[in-house]
Amino acid sequence: MTTTTQTSGRMPKPIPTETQPQDAITLLVEDHEHVKAMFEQYEKLGDRAHVSKQKLALQICEALTKHTMIEEEIFYPAVREATKDEDLMDEAVVEHASAKDLIAQIQSMEPTDDLYDAKVKVLSEMIEHHVGEEEGEMFPKARKTKLDLEALGEQMAARKESIQLPPI
Repeated sequence: MTTTTQTSGRMPKPIPTETQPQDAITLLVEDHEHVKAMFEQYEKLGDRAHVSKQKLALQICEALTKHTMIEEEIFYPAVREATKDEDLMDEAVVEHASAKDLIAQIQSMEPTDDLYDAKVKVLSEMIEHHVGEEEGEMFPKARKTKLDLEALGEQMAARKESIQLPPI
């Protein structure tokens, strides 16, 4: 397997660069861990590291955008159907909408703008809360269903690789 890594104090997990068989939940948890590591790296950057902060913030935004797309297009509809838990799934979709709004704001800002760091921090906290609900409630419920998580994971990995986001 070919992987890419990022350099900094603490090394985030390698990001798979080829589609590899893994179940849907494992794929999503790896995304969660990677984004968490990037948020932690952002927090460690100094106040004057504007270029590094912007580059990292945009990487976070891109990773979250791709992640939310594969969840909303593939994972959430399958889990909604399998679990019949409308409230849990609706809440996740609303949380995604809030995150997307904040992502768009961050992408349109300069790192020297007022509230830039605050918005990245709030995004981090929102994602931490959302991840906690997914990993604590949604994923265990999904594992108890008859969903083919391997097939779902393959479909999600292929879709994630195919996503071409417009330049910012």
